Amino acid sequence: MVTIKCRGITFFNIQAIIFDKDGTLEDSQEFLRHLGLKRSRLVDAQIPGVGEPLQMAFGIEAGKIDPTGLMAVGSRRENEIVAAGYIAETGRGWIESLGIAQRAFDEADAMLKNSPPSPLFVGSLEVLKSLSDAGLKLGILSAATTQAVKNFVKSSELGAYIQLEMGVDSVHLNKPDPKLFLLACERLGVDPAVTLMVGDSAGDIQMGKNAGAAGCIGICWGKAEVSHLSQADVTIASLDEITI
Repeated sequence: MVTIKCRGITFFNIQAIIFDKDGTLEDSQEFLRHLGLKRSRLVDAQIPGVGEPLQMAFGIEAGKIDPTGLMAVGSRRENEIVAAGYIAETGRGWIESLGIAQRAFDEADAMLKNSPPSPLFVGSLEVLKSLSDAGLKLGILSAATTQAVKNFVKSSELGAYIQLEMGVDSVHLNKPDPKLFLLACERLGVDPAVTLMVGDSAGDIQMGKNAGAAGCIGICWGKAEVSHLSQADVTIASLDEITI
């Protein structure tokens, strides 16, 4: 077991750490912004007038991604449902609306499939290596699909350190449902009470706390004092603040 310290807060007897992906390990803001814009424009091409309010719903404003917005924290399914809701407001039936949204999302994925992988945040690789070398089990639990997590681990060459690659593939289970964290711990072979959760969203923190995690570390790169992470046990501005 390992003792972890962050900004004066100490977590004793830790066996594992579970990380979020987007905004925590992966600097994916620019890709998510492009993806959200592409989705909204493809929907707008079929349903004129929907694109701009849909961008706002996605959390895309002034060329940035809102870290509390739908693109940043929601699963693909949740994004599809919101898009379908805006389409349905134009008088179309729900099944038709959902189909339009799904096809637009699929087309956006196809258009961006050759985009270069988003990079790891600077210093993350070294931190993950040191934590792994200390004997901690490390996992990734993301609102993205499991395949997206696997792609990220492969492109970032994290396979030697990450023992759990888990995304959201079920329409019935999304963050912040604590069942996700409990399932992740089960697959890692650890108890939640000896496992830390590290994430950049309120959903990550709520999920970990409700699942009985040993502690929840919020991260906002470059700026630790943010209101949406106020429920975290401690908030950090870079991953290297997690020390053994």
